[in-house]
Amino acid sequence: MTSYHNYLALDLGAESGRAMLGVLDGGRLSLQEVHRFGNGPVRLPDGLHWDVLRLWGEIKAGIATSVKSGAKLDGVGLDTWGVDFALLDRQGALLANPFHYRDARTDGMLEEAFRRMPRADIFASTGIQFMEINTLYQLLAMVVGKSPLLEIAQTFLTIPDLFNYWLTGKMVCEFTNATTTQCFNPHRRDWAYPVLKALRIPDRLFQPVIEPGTVIDSLDPSVAKEVGALRIPVVAPACHDTGSAVVAIPAEGNNFAWISSGTWSILGVEADQPVVTEKALQYNFTNEGGVFGKWRLSKNVMGLWILQECRRTWARQGEELSYDEMTRLAEAAKPFQAIIDPDFGGFLHPADMPDQIRQYCIHTGQRVPQDKGQLIRSVLESMALKYRWVLERLEEITATRFESIHIIGGGTQNRLLNQFTADATQRSCLTGPVEATALGNVLMQGIALGHIESLECARDLVRSSFPPSVYLPGESKAWDHAYVRLLEEIRR
Repeated sequence: MTSYHNYLALDLGAESGRAMLGVLDGGRLSLQEVHRFGNGPVRLPDGLHWDVLRLWGEIKAGIATSVKSGAKLDGVGLDTWGVDFALLDRQGALLANPFHYRDARTDGMLEEAFRRMPRADIFASTGIQFMEINTLYQLLAMVVGKSPLLEIAQTFLTIPDLFNYWLTGKMVCEFTNATTTQCFNPHRRDWAYPVLKALRIPDRLFQPVIEPGTVIDSLDPSVAKEVGALRIPVVAPACHDTGSAVVAIPAEGNNFAWISSGTWSILGVEADQPVVTEKALQYNFTNEGGVFGKWRLSKNVMGLWILQECRRTWARQGEELSYDEMTRLAEAAKPFQAIIDPDFGGFLHPADMPDQIRQYCIHTGQRVPQDKGQLIRSVLESMALKYRWVLERLEEITATRFESIHIIGGGTQNRLLNQFTADATQRSCLTGPVEATALGNVLMQGIALGHIESLECARDLVRSSFPPSVYLPGESKAWDHAYVRLLEEIRR
């Protein structure tokens, strides 16, 4: 590694986005936020959308702010959430505002898909867990609804691919994000054309797939001029945010599971090959692409989205609570008052979430949380218990016991959830870095540009620059009893 390099990570999450300046100085890595902005859905008469034009403005503002700070950028990389997409016409123009994955138009699309192709066949061809938010069912909803956009469209791009196109003028689909769509065949490492054909999705839309760590091109001259930059290389890191986050796990060896903790919680392990087995299908696990030939065998759990929606509801009612205040309320509350299945369908869409939780408890015959502290604690305890369920299924699928769990991402700031996770799973939990996605983005840029030798060297950098915190498991008896209650909820 040479002595000094600057990389700009554009990291867009479902709740907020940020431009983070990563500095590689010898054997140390640092990260500085240069621009932050909110993100969220916009409701139009036809449904829930992303405001991609505003996000594009924020992306350019992030680059411009970094340039104005005096940083000489070696590279720029962008990552976002998965599954959502844009359609372009034959001249490369955006046809419509991309839909938000929480839009209700995909309700019932799983059953419609299975009428056209058996569930087992879809899984065998894609290796992806069945969730109505997946790109495959968003596209199927357009087919069923006879959307004229499918007739007009020439090009399909996932959200990070759209922004990379606007940054460089090059239309490509990056591998890690392509694998989230359930339109991709992990065995052939190409689009799952038989699945697309069976669901009558036009396969002409799909672009060539590039590997993470590819230099796409330099900044388009018009963009470079607008932001006051030189023609900086634009690197596709792992463009799916979880793919980038896993790059930054400060782990040694292979015997660990990981949780990417944020709006979604994703619990998984790294695998050398996609695991497309009967057990993986039975438990609805997913195989998403990683870097350097790795796969992420994992499962989504409804994450801090539930508390984010609670917080938004309380704010609308006139009470603004910080996440720290919410954690303090939960810490003071009595344990195990109610157990919910975080993946209950009623928690997926934007709603009055405190009322949704209360109604869930009434419907399942449980004690209804009486105040905010009890409600928050019930959510956090239930998340930790669901992590245990996923971990046990993961160990069954792989025939491996994982001795520790690395928790990365913004959710690691919730120390109570970290401790609950250690207690519920009876594993030591190592937390951090908080900005794992941005760090993984930076590290992949460094590898792509020849400044970092390997993934192992990258993780060594993270470990020395951002030492993890450790949470050890406590008494398990009460958690074991609560786990039995969660199993009852899952079986309902």
